[in-house]
Amino acid sequence: MTAQDAVTPEKILQMGFGFWASKTLLSAVELGLFTELAKGAADAETLRTRLRLHPRAARDFFDALVALGMLERQDGRYRNTAASGAFLDRAKASYVGGLLEMANARLYGFWGSLTEALRSGQPQNEAKTGESFFHKLYQDPEKLKVFAKAMTAVSFGPALAIAAKFPWTRYKTFADIGTAEGGLPVHLARAHPHLTGIGFDLPPVQPVFEAFVAANGLSQRLSFRGGDFLMDALPPGEVYVMGHILHGFGLEDKLAILRRALAALPAGGALIVYDSIIDDERRENALGLLMSLNMLIETPAGYDYTGADCIGWMRETGFRDMRAEHLAGPASMVVGFK
Repeated sequence: MTAQDAVTPEKILQMGFGFWASKTLLSAVELGLFTELAKGAADAETLRTRLRLHPRAARDFFDALVALGMLERQDGRYRNTAASGAFLDRAKASYVGGLLEMANARLYGFWGSLTEALRSGQPQNEAKTGESFFHKLYQDPEKLKVFAKAMTAVSFGPALAIAAKFPWTRYKTFADIGTAEGGLPVHLARAHPHLTGIGFDLPPVQPVFEAFVAANGLSQRLSFRGGDFLMDALPPGEVYVMGHILHGFGLEDKLAILRRALAALPAGGALIVYDSIIDDERRENALGLLMSLNMLIETPAGYDYTGADCIGWMRETGFRDMRAEHLAGPASMVVGFK
């Protein structure tokens, strides 16, 4: 048998039909299946009844989730896996399903127009009908709350790593630019009791931030400042953190944001930028590259970038002593100093 004979199309077909598995998981999250099973294991008929599913395909749906590693089944009763129980139960603080709910409600359909986006270079989201996702989001307190909670979940691993890897003992204050619920400030304040911080975001986020911070007992050390980082004065702080910010903009806006950060920081201050930063060879961080395609779908000019790209932009705008460092999963940070 030659090497050519051993080649099979299995990986190609698995990837080509990957949307089957994706939508199965997204529908399970939408239905609250994992939250229901957090109450206890259940047989197929009980689970079907609780979720109000038609009998035709319920068993296939549950068993598909078993085969995909999202559920376990023993003696005919289904239960969550350790991962789905930890991260897909709406009652837990570690719930990441809010992000998946958004993917299901919005991105899943918009990604069907990827080919059009690649040909036109234009967003394929609400902008096609003259609407704005973020305008609608910030006008709806409940949707904003879910979105902010999802941002906390997706930043959980990077936030813990930033708390551990950056030399916080040299600084007393920080500001999280685009803070959402305030997940990163809470992690930093817990890990470093000497720190005080500001969460900076658009004004409608304030009650969401303040409720989350209060629930964590940190209202005396963490406060909110409302504003637009493209237009308004940035808050005071010795360290600025920007997570999932730069990738939403084209080059000129990326540079403008970095210049504004440099101008506002004190001498010796630092900027931490973190995203699903693409590896410099652009071969390994598939999620970072796919996120860049998502920016094509979602924004007029945004795209993700490599660590070398970000270091170059920081150098161009006047930062010094830059370095890139892996955080967790697909996330890395680039640090620069004034």
